[in-house]
Amino acid sequence: MATLKEILTRRPISATIRLTVDAGAAKPGPPVGPALGQYKLNSMAFCKDFNARTQKFKPGTPMAVTISAFKDGTFEFTVKSPSVTWYLKQAAGIELGSGRPGHVTASTITLKHVYEIAKIKQSDPFCQYMPLESICKSIIGTANSMGIKVQKELD
Repeated sequence: MATLKEILTRRPISATIRLTVDAGAAKPGPPVGPALGQYKLNSMAFCKDFNARTQKFKPGTPMAVTISAFKDGTFEFTVKSPSVTWYLKQAAGIELGSGRPGHVTASTITLKHVYEIAKIKQSDPFCQYMPLESICKSIIGTANSMGIKVQKELD
């Protein structure tokens, strides 16, 4: 439960902005500039902070960002790891999933790939309290819906 001091010091949020920006490649132009500009936020400060936080990722990796814009013109943001579908496409070496999942197999990955993706996704804020087995089952379900077959070992 929040204390009285925490409640009184909270800043009112004017907007929550969700963007997908490539790691280390945020610049004040579109899509970042217009999204932040309409709430009168400093896009250059966001770009510097975002690029500093995502420098450990490979350039070009799509990162999901949630920005909380406050009414006083300040902001906070959280960076999530790339989506499971992006990791699955990278592991399978494909551009798109199957057009007919369940009928046509786009590619094949191993359980080791699934485990590695689950270890990365476990650091996400929404998955940090989930058991690794549950994350793996979710990833396998996503792979099946993309037409990617999961095997114990590649033949």
